[in-house]
Amino acid sequence: MAGLRFFTFSQVAQHKSNKDCWLVINGRVLDVTKFLEEHPGGDEVLLEVAGKDATKEFDAIGHSKEAQNLVLKYQVGVLQGVNVQEVDFKGVVDKESNNKEMSAFVIKEDSAPKSIVFYEFFVPILVAGLYFGYRFLTSEDSITY
Repeated sequence: MAGLRFFTFSQVAQHKSNKDCWLVINGRVLDVTKFLEEHPGGDEVLLEVAGKDATKEFDAIGHSKEAQNLVLKYQVGVLQGVNVQEVDFKGVVDKESNNKEMSAFVIKEDSAPKSIVFYEFFVPILVAGLYFGYRFLTSEDSITY
């Protein structure tokens, strides 16, 4: 780990803006400020976990080998007290030199509970039914020919 700096969580937490965005993935401290505009999922995905440990979110998406190589490219140090495996940097591909685009998709969890669908669909139908039922029952049956 020669040449790598060690950071605490409090130091990483100070870098959580779009002008200075750091995060932690698998104990590695990354400065992803320059990558915000290039991220296929958009900069808001990275800004949500800026200054925090984003390992869980990174692993949940299932990133490609190129994305895992980018972790090494943007690494500025290691989280203090975490044992990180050494990586052979000769195998790291500089994606910018080969191709300017990287494709990926992001699956965002729907934050609305499933019961909302019930309320959005059936409650208006129920209210409309009650309204027309009331109108039918209170109307006068005077039909004259």
